[in-house]
Amino acid sequence: MTTISIFVGSVYGGAERLSDNVIDAIEQAGHSVNLVDQPAIADIQQATHILVITSTTGQGDIPDNLAGFFNELNSTFPMLTTKPYGIIAMGDRSYGDTFCGAGRSFDELFRDLQAQPIGHRLEIDAGEDFEPWQVTESWLKEWLAKLPL
Repeated sequence: MTTISIFVGSVYGGAERLSDNVIDAIEQAGHSVNLVDQPAIADIQQATHILVITSTTGQGDIPDNLAGFFNELNSTFPMLTTKPYGIIAMGDRSYGDTFCGAGRSFDELFRDLQAQPIGHRLEIDAGEDFEPWQVTESWLKEWLAKLPL
């Protein structure tokens, strides 16, 4: 059994609602979850497996509840060498280059911190995928199957 630390960044509650479905599926797969919605550096340092579920606000910005955490990670640069991670990024493709900017920013930072990406980043377009769980479910099954235990 693996413990997956889920870091959720939400503006209007969409990422939080999606995280509820993700948590249920992870627990049904026999793993445990540590939900983190107001993270500190210690939370990610103690995590063995990382999953970020984040919406994007403004012009590709990170939601307020994760923005300080992201900035602290970027400034203190704690190496996350070999920690497996996944990113579920939510956004609106009509914003062009800033589509899923929060998830893309976390993905880039985690790679710089030498964390280990598991699979590809999932990007969900609010303009097409009104029910994000339908897009997430198959991605999550594949992601869980690839996790190092």
